[in-house]
Amino acid sequence: MHRLLLAAIATAFVTTAFADEPETKPVASVTLQLYELRAIQAVPGRLDALHGRLRDHQIPLLKEHGVFTQAVFTPAGENPQELVYLLTAAEGLGPMKEGWTGFCKDPKWLKPSEEKDSDGQLVAQERNQRLVKTYWSPQFKPEHADEPRAFELRTYTCPDPSKHAALMRRFHDHTVKLFEKHGMQNIVYWVPDEEPESQQRLVYLLAHKSQEAAKASFAGFRADQDWLAAKKASEETAGGSLTVKENGVVSEFLVPADYSPLR
Repeated sequence: MHRLLLAAIATAFVTTAFADEPETKPVASVTLQLYELRAIQAVPGRLDALHGRLRDHQIPLLKEHGVFTQAVFTPAGENPQELVYLLTAAEGLGPMKEGWTGFCKDPKWLKPSEEKDSDGQLVAQERNQRLVKTYWSPQFKPEHADEPRAFELRTYTCPDPSKHAALMRRFHDHTVKLFEKHGMQNIVYWVPDEEPESQQRLVYLLAHKSQEAAKASFAGFRADQDWLAAKKASEETAGGSLTVKENGVVSEFLVPADYSPLR
């Protein structure tokens, strides 16, 4: 039941343009409803090899199995954990699971995987979260901008479903427009695809001209009288802060890989 409810209130449709291949349907005809963000940690010293395998083997083969890469990021600045973020999308939960299963069993994946890993594993560990777009999210297209951009991944955690609902209303009614007013680009907004996380978290991606521009934009946003009024009204109605006290808002700046569809 919760999946039906979530699909009704939180999914939106997006199409992306990739080159057609005979092995799969043209992506322009695919409705992408489910996203997956994987944080992949490379074995120390193997980050470049991991990038090479993603670029040359994994991403093209995932596409053949109906899982379409939207973005590839690394953390901005130092990356001591040697992390790569892989954002993919599929038509739904079934196609996402079937796509990854088919990919993992595909001889074209197993052979290059074995060759690349012959002198040691590339991946230390992975963690992933499945996400669906909020109904008020902008249409998401993994496009290249004319100028370099700094991307920011932000995650909000709420103490209970009522405050999560209030947070969603505040973003829909006020925050998204105020971000744009202060020079921030709204890329995409998600919630997790399953309860209870779907009623606890909001995950979204912004783009800025630079990290310095992001700081200036947020300074202006936080001082904006419209924002202060919206924040005060929403918290008074909800009976307190809409996010938990510890790590209620987590921000990470990301740099797109040179082969990332979103740049």
